[in-house]
Amino acid sequence: MKQLISEIKTLAELGFQEVVSIRRHIHKYPELSFKEFQTAEFICSVLDTYNIAYQKNIVGTGIIAIIEGLNPSKKIILLRADLDALPIVEENKTDYASVNEGIMHACGHDVHSASVLGTIIIISKLKNKFSGTVKIMFQPGEEVLPGGASLMIDADVLENPHVDCAIAQHVFPSMPAGKVGFRNGMYMASTDEIHITIHGKGGHAAMPAEYINPLNAAATIIQTIEKEFPFYLDEEGVSKNTHNGIPTVVAFGKIEGKGATNVIPSSLYLAGTLRTMDEEWRKEIKEKIKGIIQSVCENYNTTADINIVNGYPFLVNDVPLTNRCKQFAIDYLGEENVEELPLRMTAEDFAYITQKVPSCFYRLGTGNEEKNITSGVHTSTFDVDEKALEISTGLMAYITMCELES
Repeated sequence: MKQLISEIKTLAELGFQEVVSIRRHIHKYPELSFKEFQTAEFICSVLDTYNIAYQKNIVGTGIIAIIEGLNPSKKIILLRADLDALPIVEENKTDYASVNEGIMHACGHDVHSASVLGTIIIISKLKNKFSGTVKIMFQPGEEVLPGGASLMIDADVLENPHVDCAIAQHVFPSMPAGKVGFRNGMYMASTDEIHITIHGKGGHAAMPAEYINPLNAAATIIQTIEKEFPFYLDEEGVSKNTHNGIPTVVAFGKIEGKGATNVIPSSLYLAGTLRTMDEEWRKEIKEKIKGIIQSVCENYNTTADINIVNGYPFLVNDVPLTNRCKQFAIDYLGEENVEELPLRMTAEDFAYITQKVPSCFYRLGTGNEEKNITSGVHTSTFDVDEKALEISTGLMAYITMCELES
């Protein structure tokens, strides 16, 4: 494999500036979820340049590309990239900063798309050196429910031809560029939205006998749920959110009463998130949350409309596949540059894919303290050390080709 590594690294180095240019173009012209029309057109133009076959307009802006090697039906691997940006005003002052006001690639999807394009450009030049087929999915709407991955599954992205396994990567700003991280089994949480409207009786704050304050019920609901599903730090300062050994987070981020200092509102809106890593417990905890809300509301003589919206499932990395991918990464980057990842309670719609076929979702280091590239995802100053693009394209190409031959 040393010859293949050398060949791929050479191609990654030669294509580096083009991939940087692709990433900067996508970053400069970000589009929100399910509105990635110009982004999709740009990606198709790159695919056209390299004569890579594709289908477009899948669930709106999704794209499926195909590269066939020798004996195309031997094994089919899916590579995934996401297209959408976030409703964030960018504060960076770079030449490629967003020109679309209030929209920013603050979660690295520009990097994901550029990296996968760079990967398949490399693979397309080496298609006589592997057996099987590489299927590439550029998906819309990773950032909002129901998630573009779920819609593309419904549109048969995993069929015609049937996908045997799937691979994706995600930027990781807290990891230095040059490193990558893997984790077997459960890695990221499911995510559901909790929406509650509490109904009381409005009135003048100075006349408590004439109103029923829904804020009191809301405050008790938050405190009761916090007590039922506590957050704490262990002796090493690592956050622990577990219930009977299952990682669990229930947190509220929005409360809206529309009252005033002397006005008690008649109703109140409360919104939060539920995250865990077990599907049976996920069902059970929803009923527990509903029970707590109803019990509290009864005690305060209020009522509640409860809507818990199902979000993404938990993300699980297939153990044999992830072990192989991790070893391929060690071969390509060296053992010192491949790290073991901890569990995360964040969510990712690639989880839908992981629930259907053996999958590996790994992290790409993009940070650089010396260059002051340290901002986290979903922040207005997020950026990446673009050197990571040379690593991401070459590594994914190597992992893909090795897995096709495994």
